[in-house]
Amino acid sequence: MQDQQAQVEWRDGAVPVSTRFNDPYFSLENGLDETRHTFLSGNDLPARFVDGFRVAELGFGTGLNALATLEAWIGAGAPGHLRFTSFEGFPMRAPDMAQALSVFPGLASLAAPLLSGWRQGKRQIDMGHGMTLHVIEGDARQTLPGWDGRADAWFLDGFSPAKNPELWGADLMQAVARHTLPGGSAATYTAAGHVRRALAEAGFDVSRQPGYGRKRHMTTARMPGP
Repeated sequence: MQDQQAQVEWRDGAVPVSTRFNDPYFSLENGLDETRHTFLSGNDLPARFVDGFRVAELGFGTGLNALATLEAWIGAGAPGHLRFTSFEGFPMRAPDMAQALSVFPGLASLAAPLLSGWRQGKRQIDMGHGMTLHVIEGDARQTLPGWDGRADAWFLDGFSPAKNPELWGADLMQAVARHTLPGGSAATYTAAGHVRRALAEAGFDVSRQPGYGRKRHMTTARMPGP
């Protein structure tokens, strides 16, 4: 398992960078604002939250997206249960995750159950406030097709398509589509043409939207349905 763990170096002492993919885990400008803009607003959240809502994600990374989703869930006063499933090929070590999340002190109380469970080797964690987290380790090209769930919203958050092409291929986007509920959505920071085409060919209605910070554009997608 050692070689399947994330290898991390630190930029400016605060931003974790994957040495495997030479790409930061979150924006150098403000990772939390990037998540809110790209994945929450990009999926029209929290407006769509209902009991039983399910988020799925490619690339768990530091867990920042899951925590931002939980924060939005709490802030919306949404009733019932939220399920968050993430597919991660190279899980981060607990000390690295703790260091990465320490730059977001406003999330510290929400991060506590995640960090505690992660240190214990748990990958199914009760996050409190009605949210359950399940991180499925391994290559998503193998693990996603066997998943028995379907998502209302997808966060497509692999490393850059140029550096991590395995997480953006047409076959994987087809698997994402098959595991999306009618009327479900997807959002990603990338506006790469081949990613947009793969989502469209998988059945999504694809749009280009303003990106966060220095990124001019990002991609949102909606599965036809109610």
